[in-house]
Amino acid sequence: FLNINVGGKSFQIAYKAAARYPITRIGKLAIYTDPMKKLQLCDDYSVQRNEYFFDRDPSIFHYVFHFYRSGVLWIMDEMCPSHFVEEIEYWGIHLKYSQRCCRILFEEKQDELSEFLKIEKELEAELEPLDSAEHFEGKCLGKFRKMIWDLIENPYSSVPAKIIAVMSSFFVLISIVGMTLSTVEEMKHKTGKKWMEQLEMICAIFFTSEYLMRLISSSTFQKFLRAAFNAVDLVAILPFYIQILFENLDEADTLYHEELHKMENVSKLGKVLKLIKLMRIFRILKLARHSTGLRAFGFTMRQCYQQVCCLFLFIAMGVFAFSALMHSVEHDVPGTNFTSIPFAWWWAAVSLSTVGYGDTVPDTVLGRIVAFGCISFGIILNGMPISILYNKFSDYYAKLKSHENET
Repeated sequence: FLNINVGGKSFQIAYKAAARYPITRIGKLAIYTDPMKKLQLCDDYSVQRNEYFFDRDPSIFHYVFHFYRSGVLWIMDEMCPSHFVEEIEYWGIHLKYSQRCCRILFEEKQDELSEFLKIEKELEAELEPLDSAEHFEGKCLGKFRKMIWDLIENPYSSVPAKIIAVMSSFFVLISIVGMTLSTVEEMKHKTGKKWMEQLEMICAIFFTSEYLMRLISSSTFQKFLRAAFNAVDLVAILPFYIQILFENLDEADTLYHEELHKMENVSKLGKVLKLIKLMRIFRILKLARHSTGLRAFGFTMRQCYQQVCCLFLFIAMGVFAFSALMHSVEHDVPGTNFTSIPFAWWWAAVSLSTVGYGDTVPDTVLGRIVAFGCISFGIILNGMPISILYNKFSDYYAKLKSHENET
């Protein structure tokens, strides 16, 4: 017998049983005749007891010991997958020696652990500040730039930083309210329009100042440009300056085209200007900088993009399938709205979402049966991803909130 001592526990393995697996560590110990090679395989050797010592986990070696006796590697659910893989790799035993049922469950557990560690790493990257104190060391005006960065970026660093964070959220809300009121008919007269323009100018000046302070105080320009929140800030201020540019062009083109009696390009420019004004709605995304819930929601969407894409794929399949069925059974009905499959898309989309506006309804019995199938499929479809998204969102939100409380 081979006398094996693993972490203080003694085991005896027959030479014949160990030699059946010559590529494993114990198998090599059984077939090698050179004492120096044997000593390279173990951590220590007792001459008096003829015992090979290994400084490894004895609880895992019980499964290794059972493997040499039975030829089957058993895997228990309570074991840590990474620790177990590390141990059996040390002993030179492959997972193929385990039973298929155990191996499948173990590999699933490994995948879950890998996914968990990956998400934890990405969540830590989401939580950690873009610039820490060491990033400013040795830089030009490093202490001053770090102070400005904390004032703008870290609302928990001081009372003035918290006031600036509140002001930023306040100006975002004021800007959105101003954009909304500017579409009201009563606010389109000269006085109301002037007030809205002044409000927009004040908000744009604040957002521009905030963005420039972040840009100047950033430790790395490339890192600053890659940050998603900074891109949102840039989108928030660009429409104001583009609008000023287009309005000046609009005035110049109007004078030019009035002389030539051609106003086509002016009308096109007006449509572009309306589109640019609409881009101001993206300012609401600035609230995510200081909102834990919005950050958790964005992180959930990034992590669950596969499930969300599958949901949209199933919705598209349902829309095409049920609109085709509804058109086939309703197209001969006089006065029907299902004159073609594209005209039935809206009905299928509304029915799958279980909203049911009632603007387009089937008239025949077969059409109502198809509609019932469409609604039932929509209920099942909408119920599937909700639990996954909610559980992940609540988990990420709790972790983000915990980090904020620690800070």
